[in-house]
Amino acid sequence: MSNKVGYTRGAALARILPQRIAILDGAMGTMIQRHKLSEADFRGTQFADHPSDLKGNNELLQLTQPEVIREIHEQYLAAGSDIVETNTFGATRIAQQDYGLAHVAREMNVAAARIARAACDKHTTPDQPRFVAGAIGPTPRTASISPDVNDPAARNVSFDELKDAYLEQVEGLFEGGCDLFLVETIFDTLNAKAAIFALDEWMEASGERLPVIISGTVTDASGRILSGQTVGAFWHSVRHARPLAVGLNCALGATLMRPYIEELSKVAGDTFISCYPNAGLPNPMSDTGFDETPDVTGSLMEDFAKAGFLNIAGGCCGTTPEHIAQIAARVSRFQPRCLHAGAPPSRLQSA
Repeated sequence: MSNKVGYTRGAALARILPQRIAILDGAMGTMIQRHKLSEADFRGTQFADHPSDLKGNNELLQLTQPEVIREIHEQYLAAGSDIVETNTFGATRIAQQDYGLAHVAREMNVAAARIARAACDKHTTPDQPRFVAGAIGPTPRTASISPDVNDPAARNVSFDELKDAYLEQVEGLFEGGCDLFLVETIFDTLNAKAAIFALDEWMEASGERLPVIISGTVTDASGRILSGQTVGAFWHSVRHARPLAVGLNCALGATLMRPYIEELSKVAGDTFISCYPNAGLPNPMSDTGFDETPDVTGSLMEDFAKAGFLNIAGGCCGTTPEHIAQIAARVSRFQPRCLHAGAPPSRLQSA
C-alpha cells in the first residue's frame, strides 16, 4: 500500500517549520485519566474474557473505546495543535507482552493512526493543515542496561527483537495513515537505534519516505539520558538518521529542561528542534498530577521561543488542551529557530 498523500502532508510540514513554530499536542495519559475508565471499559466486549487485568493499558482503548481517543485528539486540535500523536506509545509487541496482548500490537497501531487521521482531516483547513505523528515509544525493556543489579551483562531484550517489534509498529502506523514518525522519550540510545534501523528497513523495502522526529529524555539534573549520554553525545549518536527534527520531551518540566534544549539547539544546528516538556514536577494534589498551570507552562515555552530555541513546541505528562492553547498563543509571537546555512537534507528533503 502506498501513502503518497501522507508523503505530501509530510512535505507540507517541512515547509512550515522555517516559517513558524508548529504546535504539537499534549499528554494522552493525563487526558485518559480524566475519563476515570474502569476495568470493564478497558476490556470492552472484544477482550471481556481476557485472563489478565487490562486497566491502564491505554493503547488498548483505540480498539475498545475509540471515541475516547478521538475526542482527546479533537480537543488538542481545537486548542491549536498542528500535530497530534497517535495513542501508540506502548503499542509494540514487547510492551504488550506485559498484558498478554502482543498478538494485537499491529492492530492497535493501525486503529490509532486511523482515529488520529480522521480527527486531523476534520480539523484541517487551507491555512492550517494538521498532521498525524506515529508515536514510537521506548518499550519497557532496554538494550543497554541490565535488569539485574547483580549481573551487569544481563539483558531482557535483544536488538533484533526491538527492531522487529518497531518494524511491525511502523508498518501499522503507516497503514493507518500517519504523516510522520516520532521516535520519542528515548532513555536508551540503543533502543532508539533499533527504531531507526526498523525505519530504514521499512523505507528501503517500501520505497516510501516520511519525515522522522527523534526526541530524547534527560532524566535528571546531570543532563544525561538514562543510558548515560549527554545531550550532545545523544545527538551525534542519532544524527545519521537525518531527522526532520530532534528534541527533548518528558521527565523534566521546562524550567529544568532549559539548559539542555539550549545545548541541543546549538549542537544540532542543521536540524529543526522540538520540545515538549512535562507540566513541571509531579504533584499528586493537582488535577493533572503535575504542578504547572497552563499559564505557567505557556510562559516558560514563550521564553524558549523568545530565545530562539524552537521549531516545534508542545507538552508531555500533565499537559492538557488548556496548556497547549497557552503554548500556541504565546510562541506564535516569535519567529522559529533558523537552521545553519548549508544544512544537509533531511530524509524527506532528500527523497
